[in-house]
Amino acid sequence: MEKREITTYTLITKYNINPRTINNLKHNRSITVYTLERLCEILSCTPNDVLEFIR
Repeated sequence: MEKREITTYTLITKYNINPRTINNLKHNRSITVYTLERLCEILSCTPNDVLEFIR
């Protein structure tokens, strides 16, 4: 987000991302695949840029 100059406020207001979803991301809670897809589209990135799989 920092590289793309997109703030949390922008995600909520411009892209209609639910504030609860933002909170889930910040606290390492689950999000839906749909939300992940939307974030990747907004940020022009891949899922690997947004999350990390840890066994």
